[in-house]
Amino acid sequence: MRGSRGVSAASEERAARRPHPPHASHGALPSRRGAEGRGDRCRLYLVTPPALDPPRFAEDLAAALDAGDVAAVQLRLKEADDDALRRACDVLRPVAQRRGVAFLLNDRPDLAAETGCDGVHVGQEDAPYEEARRIMGSDRIVGVTAHDSRHLAMEAAEAGADYVAFGAFFPTTTKPSRYRPSPDLLAWWSEMMTVPCVAIGGITPENCSQLVRAGADFLAVVSAVWNHPAGPAAAVRAFNSAIAAALESTA
Repeated sequence: MRGSRGVSAASEERAARRPHPPHASHGALPSRRGAEGRGDRCRLYLVTPPALDPPRFAEDLAAALDAGDVAAVQLRLKEADDDALRRACDVLRPVAQRRGVAFLLNDRPDLAAETGCDGVHVGQEDAPYEEARRIMGSDRIVGVTAHDSRHLAMEAAEAGADYVAFGAFFPTTTKPSRYRPSPDLLAWWSEMMTVPCVAIGGITPENCSQLVRAGADFLAVVSAVWNHPAGPAAAVRAFNSAIAAALESTA
């Protein structure tokens, strides 16, 4: 199966053909996982608040990205119209890309391609993976939501997804979910598959360690960063400290 441990030649061939522009690399969410198993570093994947003013939010985004290691930013504005999404991409995308951070758009592969995003994230009720890949091409990132389903995740990996997202692992008000996977799902995935996995849902610096130790390649976080009492920069520092401590405990 494509994406399974030891049978990922097609993925590796596609990765070898990818160009390397000066900003975030197209076609792969930048994890630190090797071909033989889980990597030595779990990384942050920031998701924007559900509503924002792009010029003002750009300052918070820059502060967050300058505070520590961040792999990706996903713009998720479900209620915004197309023009608002374009404006937000035009303002925020350069903030991420200038720092070597991948910039993804939620749900809309057409606008992601049009506005120069590094990739798109699609849910089970959004554009199908095949349509997203056709629009984005082989050299940009396409990630897929899998909720708590091994079946959905394996289908996405076999089809060619660059990552799969599991969650919500903890209660969350950002995007309430009836799905509640166990960290064991991350452990199983990291042992069986080479495609990276993202953990999402109610994740904080205080509760993330079990997800890191289980094998999450990325932690997707929203309110724990943007609503942090000391600001988003402090939140990023707290998350990276918690990730490092969790990894050190498994060494």
